[in-house]
Amino acid sequence: MLPARTLVGTLFLVAAVSSAAVPAATAEDECDLPEEMVREIRSYAPVADKIIRFVTEGKFKGRTWNKLAGFVDKFGSRIAGSQNLENAIDFMLNELRKEGLDNVHGEEVTIPHWVRGRESAKLLEPRMQTLPILGLGGSIATPKEGITAELLVVDSFDELHHHKEQAKGKIVVFNENYTTYGESVRYRDYAAVEAAKLGGVATLVRSVTGFSIASPHTGWQDYDTNVTQIPTASITIEDAQMLSRMFKRGEKLKVRLYMEAKTLPPAKSRNTVAEIKGKEKADEVVLVSGHLDSWDVGQGAMDDGGGAFVSWLSLAAIRKLDLRPRRTLRAVLWTAEEEGLVGAASYVEKHKSEEGKLNFVMESDEGTFTPQGLVFSGSKTAGCILKEVLKLTASINTTNFQLEKNVGSDITLWTSKGLPGASLMNANEKYFWFHHSAGDMMTVEEPRALDLCTALWAVSSYVVADLSFGIPRN
Repeated sequence: MLPARTLVGTLFLVAAVSSAAVPAATAEDECDLPEEMVREIRSYAPVADKIIRFVTEGKFKGRTWNKLAGFVDKFGSRIAGSQNLENAIDFMLNELRKEGLDNVHGEEVTIPHWVRGRESAKLLEPRMQTLPILGLGGSIATPKEGITAELLVVDSFDELHHHKEQAKGKIVVFNENYTTYGESVRYRDYAAVEAAKLGGVATLVRSVTGFSIASPHTGWQDYDTNVTQIPTASITIEDAQMLSRMFKRGEKLKVRLYMEAKTLPPAKSRNTVAEIKGKEKADEVVLVSGHLDSWDVGQGAMDDGGGAFVSWLSLAAIRKLDLRPRRTLRAVLWTAEEEGLVGAASYVEKHKSEEGKLNFVMESDEGTFTPQGLVFSGSKTAGCILKEVLKLTASINTTNFQLEKNVGSDITLWTSKGLPGASLMNANEKYFWFHHSAGDMMTVEEPRALDLCTALWAVSSYVVADLSFGIPRN
């Protein structure tokens, strides 16, 4: 298993790459698949239409939203290490068995166990004001009496080092400008380390989001084993900007920060697995996935309840239609993604001997809003095959195809090694408005969008799993 720091870094890299502009298509991007291959893919049009109608107009209509709403309303947030997550996994295993899926089981994973505890921040000078905060994952606690100190407010790491002589003994506030998640998240990740190097006693980091209604956004952060650990928490965009304005006017700012955060001994959790066994090539696998854990605020409906439920319900829809592909279709609902892809790393390690039999991997973990198509990582030929498969979903307008160096978070452990994979492309412009915040509630999900996501997921995974030929690796 890779250490959490390496895994989180990988995740942020993927986010940064995914947010980059995609070059315009060139003549070299044009596909030239053998005619018989194209004919075979197009022959799936009747079954693709059958799946789409069943999920969006038939008996399955609204089922993804209803199942997800029931789940998140019952369990709420599901942070790794909590009994609530394990209860949610037990519930899911029972649900998957009731759907008649094959080989339903949990696979044990050793995971980090961080607990937030009570926390607060109060501006004391030049006036009194409570500052909403969310401690960042992995943070240590303040002393029992809290930390009362003056603030140093900076806009960047460069500005912090420019004023390094002022950092000692201060609570350092980062009011970094949000550009993209992949770029700006480094402040959440490394603020505590950079401030501690200069003698800072704590950090308050502007939430990594482009929009806020006075809501802090949490997330994992990383310490350096060679640097003193200091408490670190997120604050709202509004408060970060306010403190910055006041500081630049020359006002003396003082805050009392209190945090009870602690890291307990590692806990046991499980990846949740269910399958439709292949009828001819059962040892070959097409994998769909999302993560079942969440942060400890909100309901984790969007991150990543929606992705997890689209994944397993796509299998349920295929089973209800009495379809069985040549290859095995496997849904994996990861645990402890938020702490650094821990469940995925454990799975990759335990299933190393089966890696050669993985045909294609899919993950939904950046929202389940109105789907548009798939983001793909892999060889040119594999991409051309997927483009043809996506044409089968033209009736629901999900034929867009985007090529990236890497895709997904949990599946990047495979796609970075050349295994073809895809993640859901959807109209998620508002995803980071709710991400890792109390706003990640069922309210952000929409029944029609979830039906369309499930239909796209079911058609693309079924067809890829049933083709007479495999998807070539990079």
